[in-house]
Amino acid sequence: MDVDRLTAIDVHTHVLASVSEEERSGTDAAALAGTFGEIPELTVPELAAYYRERSMAAVVFTVDSVTRTGREPRVSNEEIAEQAAEHADTLIPFASVDPGRGAAAVRIARRLIEDHRVQGFKFHPSDQEFYPNDRAVYPLYEVIAEAGLPALFHSGQTGVGAGQRGGGGIRLKYSNPIHLDDVAVDFPDMPIVIAHPSVPWQDEALAVAGHKPQVYIDLSGWSPKYFPPQLVAQANSLLKRKVLFGSDFPALTPDRWLTDFAKLDLKDEVRPLILKENAVRLLGLGA
Repeated sequence: MDVDRLTAIDVHTHVLASVSEEERSGTDAAALAGTFGEIPELTVPELAAYYRERSMAAVVFTVDSVTRTGREPRVSNEEIAEQAAEHADTLIPFASVDPGRGAAAVRIARRLIEDHRVQGFKFHPSDQEFYPNDRAVYPLYEVIAEAGLPALFHSGQTGVGAGQRGGGGIRLKYSNPIHLDDVAVDFPDMPIVIAHPSVPWQDEALAVAGHKPQVYIDLSGWSPKYFPPQLVAQANSLLKRKVLFGSDFPALTPDRWLTDFAKLDLKDEVRPLILKENAVRLLGLGA
């Protein structure tokens, strides 16, 4: 990957369609419709073309929540990793393994690292129904930490199930970022990304990221014009090297996000850190 040619690195992009599907009307997009309306469902090659056209790179992943939903991910980790390797100039593959798989999750994660060269892991505590600091999940983190890879955790409210009866069965309590404080203590060398402005727990996220040196925050899932003021203030000062550009595409487009980001009152020196340089350091792309 030629980092110098990139204008930005989007660390939070979802793959919602498989190249093997003839029709695209999946439950992943439907689950987000209450918040984001109709959203496009793109394959890995389509995402590569989209980001390449914008001279950007993107971290791409699925979400494995088989324990709660009873369904395997619509797009497999293997498909994402294999196709991202064909578009390595633009795409960075993360994997998602449901901690509810137990011992099998550990074996799957190890195989994805060794055989498919995934470069990080995505967790969604509310969708996967687990507390991040549950020690039953620690063997899975041990595999990730041993490989020196980052772990990205959804935090705060979620568009999944929003507006549906009973919130689609999603429980927000699992995604309070304070639970990641324990994980950061127990795995001090595993980079952790707290995804999204953590509404309604923004202060908890800022506290954890400010206190633990390996903890970052990505800004995906919300237009920057809705960012809480304390998030903007710390992104502009204390956490300027800990905050990352993420869109949550295709729920929110990077074009929309960047347009609103340009209107934030940020120091000129901070913008390139958020848009690219912090991600280059986190992902080891500059080596």
